[in-house]
Amino acid sequence: MGSVVHTPVTDPLFGEMEIRLDHAGGTLRVSGGGLPTVEIRRSPDTEVATHVPIGTRDPGRLTLLVDGVEETLRPAKGFLSRRSYRVEAVSATRERRYVLVPDSTDTSRLLRDKRRLGVFTSTGDGNVSVEWENGEGRSTTAPEPYDAAVGYALAAAYGTGAEPMWHEALDAVTELWP
Repeated sequence: MGSVVHTPVTDPLFGEMEIRLDHAGGTLRVSGGGLPTVEIRRSPDTEVATHVPIGTRDPGRLTLLVDGVEETLRPAKGFLSRRSYRVEAVSATRERRYVLVPDSTDTSRLLRDKRRLGVFTSTGDGNVSVEWENGEGRSTTAPEPYDAAVGYALAAAYGTGAEPMWHEALDAVTELWP
């Protein structure tokens, strides 16, 4: 990843928006579609991880802004389990907690206060798609514009999906085999 990627997105509920990812510069911006603008910024002096679209999973090196208001961003370290690749965003202004957590090798589900909003797919190149829940049922809720903006930003900044733990462990063992 080296250049700035501008990706137009047509969301099934919120319409036209744009994702702008600058891996080298350490910035991500989601805007349009009647959504609040979300920005994630990496500190300039951060050692860049090439496998992470935003360049780091270190929460001390990242800033999350929603319509200019700083919110809390806590990506987990990402090691063996799918859950270790989760990313959490906490909105003090809205008193909400968002978690984007892998649920397959390609997709991650977005939760707001433990209720599923939808399933995101992103390969980490700025392209993001979503299948929203319809808001019916106990474990789901209908998404709002703020939810969508945060979800797109987290999916674009960190990609989606992760290998199951058994697969990661098998890869680690085979790497040690002569």
